[in-house]
Amino acid sequence: MKRIIISSLLMALPMVAMSKKAENYQEATKSCEAYNNMKHTTNTNSIKLEVGKKYRVLNHNKGQILTLISGERIAQRWVDEACFGTQSLADKKTTPAVTKKESSKEMPKRATSKSTSRQNLLAISWQNAFCQTHQYKKECKRMRSKDFGASNFVLHGLWPQPRNNQYCNVDKKQVGMDKNKQWNRLNKLDLTATTRERLAKLMPGYGSNLHKHEWIKHGTCYGTGASAYYDDAMDLMTQVNESKVQDFFEKNVGKKVSLKEVRGVFNLAFGKGAGEHVTMNCQKGLITELWLHLGNGSSKLSELLSRGEKPKSRCFKGKIDRVGY
Repeated sequence: MKRIIISSLLMALPMVAMSKKAENYQEATKSCEAYNNMKHTTNTNSIKLEVGKKYRVLNHNKGQILTLISGERIAQRWVDEACFGTQSLADKKTTPAVTKKESSKEMPKRATSKSTSRQNLLAISWQNAFCQTHQYKKECKRMRSKDFGASNFVLHGLWPQPRNNQYCNVDKKQVGMDKNKQWNRLNKLDLTATTRERLAKLMPGYGSNLHKHEWIKHGTCYGTGASAYYDDAMDLMTQVNESKVQDFFEKNVGKKVSLKEVRGVFNLAFGKGAGEHVTMNCQKGLITELWLHLGNGSSKLSELLSRGEKPKSRCFKGKIDRVGY
């Protein structure tokens, strides 16, 4: 009787658990979405592979790999085989070889300036407050009232969501230097002259190589080249600086304002409900940043805000700091 029961249990086990492939581990080379099914229609909890991490391969079928995501309720996920740096024979025949000269340059992932990430977070800083709490920073040692950041929001970054969507196809050595804040040692970005000039003005942290850090950690997962990524980020922030939001902050310098007031101004500037997608960050009672939670598929901030998430804010009231210490 026991032999019959054990035999029945073995028959019920998934084939992938019985095969030698179940013991195979492969390293992810791309931060791909991990789907519940082969049709790629469902991704519970928006799971993505982590570049450089090894995953257990359970099955390989029609250009897709069934892998195991430890710790997830639905642990078995389907991803494209290219996520592990493998290609089908058909792909290998048609894929052109990359020359040494081409590989040494930064190759943009797509030829479009539109984001491929479905949700993004635009982090914009109120530089006066940032420098009040980071006086040691290079860009904060010479803050003047005529500087752009004295009365406008400046760019911190544009972050594809979820937050663990980072360091896409980035060399491990570069990741290590970035995490150790050795930003000056990171590779120089292949930016257009116009983009670089705008960044130096709209992102004061450019002087501290913030642009290198933001690109390698977040921009590489955005879906475009570095110039397009930063052009999109700066265009979105400029829409804030040319709106009633910037007017509100400039007129209320030195005063305390509430998240409710800030969200109300966003509603006036970008449409009803826009403020629900905005959160505030504060430090030592000062408003240091606004986070705008955006969807994709448009260059208009009003449309992107309407498609974004509605998260809880970390701060509900703070002071709008003026330039100087």
